[in-house]
Amino acid sequence: MYKVNIENSCSCFLKSGIPVTQDFETKEAAQKEAESLLRIMKTNFCQKHNFTLSETLGDYTIYIVPRK
Repeated sequence: MYKVNIENSCSCFLKSGIPVTQDFETKEAAQKEAESLLRIMKTNFCQKHNFTLSETLGDYTIYIVPRK
């Protein structure tokens, strides 16, 4: 089982209704969803944060970090 996790949720993320954690049967499915979420966040959220994607052992984490 592979996971996509969101760390440091911002108000835009909380309003979006996207789950904080999602489980997938394949690494490819998890990667596809993580990349899709990252695109959505970068284009549709308020632009007060940076979003980075990290992969560890097939689990993907999107970190939400305030812009400096």
